[in-house]
Amino acid sequence: MAIMDQEIRRQAIKNAYLHDGRADVSSVVSKLISENPEIKKNIKNLIPDVKKMVDEINSLGREKIDEIVANEYPEFLIKEKREEKHELPELRNVHGRVVMRMAPSPSGPLHIGHSRMAILNDEYVKRYGGELILRIEDTNPDNIDPDAYQLIPEDLKWLGVNVTKSVIQSSRMEIYYRYARDMIKSGHLYVIERDQKYFHDMKMKSLAVPERNASPEENEEKFDRLLNNYYDEGQAAVVMKTDLNHPNESIRDWIAFRINKTPHPLTGDRYVLYPTMNFSVSIDDHLLGLTHVIRGIDHLVNTEKQRYVFRANNWKEPEYYHYGFIKIPDSVLKTSTIKEGIRTGRYTGWDDVRLGTLMALRKRGYSPETFRRYWIMSGMRESNAVFSWEIFDSIDREIIDYKSMRFFFVNNPVKINLENNIDLKSHVPYHPERPDLGFREYDFQVNSDIYIDENDLNSIDEGEYIRLKDLCMAKKVGGKISYVQDDGRRKLRVIHWCPVNSIDFKVYRPDGTVDSGKLEPLAESLNGVAQMERYGYINKSGCTGYYLHR
Repeated sequence: MAIMDQEIRRQAIKNAYLHDGRADVSSVVSKLISENPEIKKNIKNLIPDVKKMVDEINSLGREKIDEIVANEYPEFLIKEKREEKHELPELRNVHGRVVMRMAPSPSGPLHIGHSRMAILNDEYVKRYGGELILRIEDTNPDNIDPDAYQLIPEDLKWLGVNVTKSVIQSSRMEIYYRYARDMIKSGHLYVIERDQKYFHDMKMKSLAVPERNASPEENEEKFDRLLNNYYDEGQAAVVMKTDLNHPNESIRDWIAFRINKTPHPLTGDRYVLYPTMNFSVSIDDHLLGLTHVIRGIDHLVNTEKQRYVFRANNWKEPEYYHYGFIKIPDSVLKTSTIKEGIRTGRYTGWDDVRLGTLMALRKRGYSPETFRRYWIMSGMRESNAVFSWEIFDSIDREIIDYKSMRFFFVNNPVKINLENNIDLKSHVPYHPERPDLGFREYDFQVNSDIYIDENDLNSIDEGEYIRLKDLCMAKKVGGKISYVQDDGRRKLRVIHWCPVNSIDFKVYRPDGTVDSGKLEPLAESLNGVAQMERYGYINKSGCTGYYLHR
């Protein structure tokens, strides 16, 4: 095998080993160039060989790749894998396949915080096999956005989360009523017919309200009246009997059903008695066969409340995990704030790039793989932490850089005459590490006009030499920029430019500002993520771009 063939094989095996048995052509090519810069000129001819080798390696399977690594490359690959690969801890008490769930409220689409819950659950179901259930928890008619029923599954699909079953709680009301009636009969639920402030004040003092000792028969009669719309809101409720001396007051006898007469988007006015989250979740987690539940540390109290329902029915409890709270700075996440902003016209919609919704981050051009890598790296730590946009963006940059073509975008453009006394031709690569993509070429006749950034123009000192990137050397003389023959100077300031026939282009930034400028003509047909040199990555759509990151 030729030396280069050996190197291609080595890099393909290395890449597959580090990425669960699947090598990526682009990543292998990038590594080949970084470790063997001299092959840049010939990389276009090598790409078919790389593709062939990657296909061959990917067909071997994970075990065979591990065997090759152990026999041929143990001295550095194993170490590198240990350093680069982040894995989630094993789950407790796994006996075969697992059943896990995601349980968002349909108050709006998902935001970046929700992606953690979705990806962690998805990763474990992929590891062990089983079911990942999407359960839309819509038993509070006051806090539902009808569009969320469609937007949430779309968000999960974009993230690459494999939902195997979907459940909507408002379609299961009769199930909750049936179990409530059984628990009334067994003495674990009771009905109060009084102001709930009085009930709250009594349990804060560890005192029982008179209804707590009513017979199951009396409670069943009251429950029937609840179902038949006998009471107004706040006049009655169903309570879960727990421990009035529990040190946490909120866990003492908690409300399991309450009256809500707001019409529901799916069921209208068919129901007026709705289960609270802790009751409906307990019933569903049991009936759906949940084996493991992963959620935030803010649900610790809810977990304790739900255990009372499991114990009252002698049900096996799932294994519970609670990860620490993540503070996400510089992000608008609160649904009520976003809804009000959309209503008043402050935001253009759920995908406004100033927001932290998945729709907005997708619009900006983030790769869904970035979310997965970040949350796996963050793991299941119980300690609270602060989300790092710097790390998140660096992960995204690593994923998108090799695929992102380069272009020139001039913000705050000013047209100048180059005062070139000869014809010029630019020769700019679409990607500095991918000669296979070719070059952007523009012809300039004598005394051509170009655009440069006004700030760049004003910062050039009189008599200063500059280099117009991949075009020519120039000098500021008498306030004008004039072409000069390149004299071999190496440490000149580089200025970006755009041809005079460039297109008008706007970039919407997450801080709410808008940059208006000129984008080079060869970028006109592009749609998707590209790097605007010296500016940053943007997601282009027509004559509009959305800023991603540097």
